[in-house]
Amino acid sequence: MSVRKPAESSPESVARANRKRLTAEEGARAMAEVGRQAIEIRKNMARLRELRETREAAVASRLASLPAPASKKRARKLPR
Repeated sequence: MSVRKPAESSPESVARANRKRLTAEEGARAMAEVGRQAIEIRKNMARLRELRETREAAVASRLASLPAPASKKRARKLPR
């Protein structure tokens, strides 16, 4: 049984280590991209929420400024 020294690396082990390093780098880039997208989504949601709340406030103030509608009397049904 032969024990290899760390300096002696076979081409297969070098290739495996290289693939592992590339995979780790790609994973880190993917996680960073997901983080950036999540931040962009939260910013957009906050912007849309602000627009919706502004629109709802404008509608509420417009409705509040209108006179109250006159209530209609319901016609009673006559018994048969």
